Amino acid sequence: MSENFGKAYKLCSRKTIDLLFNEGKQLRAFPLKVYYSESESLEKVPFQVVLSAPKRQFKRAHDRNYVKRLMKEVLRREKQPLEDVLNESGKQLTLFIIYTNKEVLTYQELEKSVRKLLVKLIAELKGEA
Repeated sequence: MSENFGKAYKLCSRKTIDLLFNEGKQLRAFPLKVYYSESESLEKVPFQVVLSAPKRQFKRAHDRNYVKRLMKEVLRREKQPLEDVLNESGKQLTLFIIYTNKEVLTYQELEKSVRKLLVKLIAELKGEA
C-alpha cells in the first residue's frame, strides 16, 4: 500500500489538541508517550498526528527537529497495520506522540519503540470494539 505521509496526516486544530489532552487516553512505550482519542475529521485519512520533542529534553532546535523527523519517518513506514485496523472499523483517530528520552535513539531503536506502541494502540482499539 501507499507509504506517503502528507499534510492531511498533520493535526493542526488547537481545539482538537486540547480535547485530546483533556478527554483522550494515554499509552506508553519507552521512550514514547501517546495521547489518543476517536474523532470526526473532515480529512480522508484514518488518523492525524502531532509529533513532539520537548524543549525540556532537547535545548537545541536542531536536535528537536531531528527527533521529530526520525519519528515521522518511522511512523510513515510503520503506519500500515494501524491504518488497516482503522479502515476496517471505520474509526478515525487523533494522536499526539511525545518523545520522552533525553538522548536521541538510533533509527532501529526508535523503530522498535514505534512498533511496540502501535501494537499496544491496536490492541486497545480492538478491545474497545
